[in-house]
Amino acid sequence: MYNIRTFQVIPSIPESLLRLKELAYNIYWFWNQDALDLFRRLDIELWEKTRHNPVLMLGTIKQETLEARSRDDGFLSHMERVLKRFDDYMANKTSWYKKQPVEKDITIAYFSAEYGMAECLPIYSGGLGVLSGDHLKSASDLGIPLVAVGLLYQQGYFRQYLNADGWQQEQYPENDFYNLPLTLMLNENGSPIIIEAGLPGRVLKAQIWKVQVGRVPLYLMDSNIPQNQNKWDRDITGQLYGGGTEMRICQEILLGIGGVRVLQALGIKPDVFHINEGHSAFLCLERMRMLIEEKGLTFLEAYEATMVSNIFTTHTPVPAGIDIFSLELMDKYFGNYYSRLKISRDDFLGLGRKDSGNHEEPFNMAVLALGLSGRANGVSRLHSEVSRKMWMSIYPDVPVQDIPISSLTNGIHNPSWISRDMAGLFDRYIGPRWRTEPIDQEIWDRGDNIPGEELWRTHERRRERLVAFARKRLRQQLERRGASRHELEQAEEVLDPEAFTIGFARRFATYKRATLILKDPLRLEKILSNKDRPVQIIIAGKAHPQDTAGKKFIQQIVHQARHEPFRNHIVFIEDYDMEVAHYMVTGSDIWLNTPRRPLEASGTSGMKAALNGCINVSTLDGWWCEGYERDTGWAIGCGENYDDHNYQDDIEASALYDLLEGEIIPLFYERGRSGMPHKWVNMMKNSMRKLIPRFNTNRMVSEYASRFYFPSADFSYRLREKDYDKARDLSAWKARIREHWYEIKVEHVHANTSAEIKVGKELNVQARIHLGALTPEDIKLDIYYGPLDIKAQIASGIAIPMDNVEELSKNVYLFSGFIPCMSSGRHGFVLRLLPYHEDLCNPYAMNLIMWI
Repeated sequence: MYNIRTFQVIPSIPESLLRLKELAYNIYWFWNQDALDLFRRLDIELWEKTRHNPVLMLGTIKQETLEARSRDDGFLSHMERVLKRFDDYMANKTSWYKKQPVEKDITIAYFSAEYGMAECLPIYSGGLGVLSGDHLKSASDLGIPLVAVGLLYQQGYFRQYLNADGWQQEQYPENDFYNLPLTLMLNENGSPIIIEAGLPGRVLKAQIWKVQVGRVPLYLMDSNIPQNQNKWDRDITGQLYGGGTEMRICQEILLGIGGVRVLQALGIKPDVFHINEGHSAFLCLERMRMLIEEKGLTFLEAYEATMVSNIFTTHTPVPAGIDIFSLELMDKYFGNYYSRLKISRDDFLGLGRKDSGNHEEPFNMAVLALGLSGRANGVSRLHSEVSRKMWMSIYPDVPVQDIPISSLTNGIHNPSWISRDMAGLFDRYIGPRWRTEPIDQEIWDRGDNIPGEELWRTHERRRERLVAFARKRLRQQLERRGASRHELEQAEEVLDPEAFTIGFARRFATYKRATLILKDPLRLEKILSNKDRPVQIIIAGKAHPQDTAGKKFIQQIVHQARHEPFRNHIVFIEDYDMEVAHYMVTGSDIWLNTPRRPLEASGTSGMKAALNGCINVSTLDGWWCEGYERDTGWAIGCGENYDDHNYQDDIEASALYDLLEGEIIPLFYERGRSGMPHKWVNMMKNSMRKLIPRFNTNRMVSEYASRFYFPSADFSYRLREKDYDKARDLSAWKARIREHWYEIKVEHVHANTSAEIKVGKELNVQARIHLGALTPEDIKLDIYYGPLDIKAQIASGIAIPMDNVEELSKNVYLFSGFIPCMSSGRHGFVLRLLPYHEDLCNPYAMNLIMWI
């Protein structure tokens, strides 16, 4: 091998254009249309050729083009306008965060395995990554002091193409980091900053790259460096979700443990850590290790000091979707870590077990995250209910509705997903505040001011562009497969820019049922072949490389689309990515979503469609359970759950056909004299007015801040005071509670339940409790009451605290409370006794609960 010496060549940018480079290295350009137009104006052909990558564009543009633009007054004026807005934005003088009653400035660390921010930075696979990217963008818009951490994949996610038989194939092009909006982090000597993480018998090393997402920095670790002599180690950041289970544990060690060390190396001291899915949960262990070794805390003290500031968001509605590692792998990769936490092997492995006493149970990353986080949430109301039921075994004595997994529904970053045409319409009739204050309902109520004709013409233009894009991509697909001239000519005629267009694009997991609409070919033929009411379907999506069933779905669609009468009515667009998604959500008439309830945690593509006036048609799963109303779209079924999946598919496919034939298509083609479907346009307006202000990431991230980030930071501040004295005190208090908990005895409970109680009155409940060595300040006694179901159980309970009235004798106390009787019928109550401390973030985490 030759000793190759490397050097980098950069463009010679004229002085008047120098700040283009600054703009290119900030993803801000992606969601600022004027900045995007500036780069397109620089060289529109090169912009398309570089897949909308301004860094690569500046590195490959002809020098004479740069010189010409440097003398172009119109271009310079455009650039000056963009940079003025950019500078004002980055100054962050009037952000949402600055208006919040936060006593001290805080820093949030956000960890995710993938980020989808722009097409030119392909380090995402689907919804989780795009959501993470939208989270950072809205955090930037809101001015929230957040830093993000992830991995920089050499190959990113795969590029999809189909062979002649319609079977998915994968390509893994390598990312050229030096031609992407990435900056290598250097130390004062000009060398890359290197962090280390321990692996068996060696030390893994990684360098750090930064992506600037508006005001938010994203730090990405790259292990493909010469300092790692082991090829395995260099490949850890090779592919997103690549390799087997052992590669996955290495990636998650680097993400969680290495990620904490990245922040330490950069001098960043976060107050709160947000774990976006369980991939990064090892960060909880690393945070504790640092306090044990650097501050001399015990394991339990370190747990108290860190748990309150860890936030866990789960996106997984089924146990099979969670990373689980064998005991052999855990011993191999963490055998030296047990002693550093000063706990035994069994205690360590118990952190990742639903049953800590089952020594054969493998290590579960979601269990680890739930146990070491002060707050946890699902990503929609239904998903949170599913998650609480899924994790009941961790909280055996807690009613399912009280299991501490709350709900915080996902959203989308509106400026990133709205079409240029629709944005212009909003600017004219709603005003510019829709960009900065998307939560304000009053702004969206102004949507009624948009003339129906203009909204419809705007939407028709987007459909025309979708059809043109689909034809172009279809021709490229055929050319790559060596198709005949006749087939290429046919591709130019596929689809009708005026026909009713159904869009379906997402990951091809089998539960999403991409082929449900193909269930009855005869009924579908009848729908698609109606010449008076033409209908077409555009489909896109990738199956995981190991998901044979998902690949078969794609193949079935492609085969069906090749034959009459479906030819020209069904098109599959290969290589689904953010660009394809953008064309589809902005140009489809309805957005079809058919997940098998309740397996869709949230879903966000339908939110993007609604933003652009595309109406949702979906099973009642994920976010659509909250978004659906009769005037915002259509629901397939009524939210039923089925045990027999084949029967479910038959029923819901039939329901979908009924909706299309009986309601949706007739409404679309019900036209007035002007040719505009007035009732359809009214539904578009209702959908936009009701859904956009609720399902956006500005609402989502501000809710994370208000409900989770700010309270967690307050807890964290308190426990860190005076060199973690309060964390030590809380740990000692818990030890005392555990020692004396079972000394508590209930001597008597009284309530006059035999008397008639009228609506509006109160029922007094009293209890005499012997607390042993504990005091009333150590416990919280509640009346847990509610209406009874047919099994005489409290279906949905409400807790009312009882007051300590007096000390009757030594260690015996009288408690009293009142149940408000606000509705008639059979009701019941039970008393619930929990430990209480002002610094106790999660009272259920101690697994001490007494029902009386």
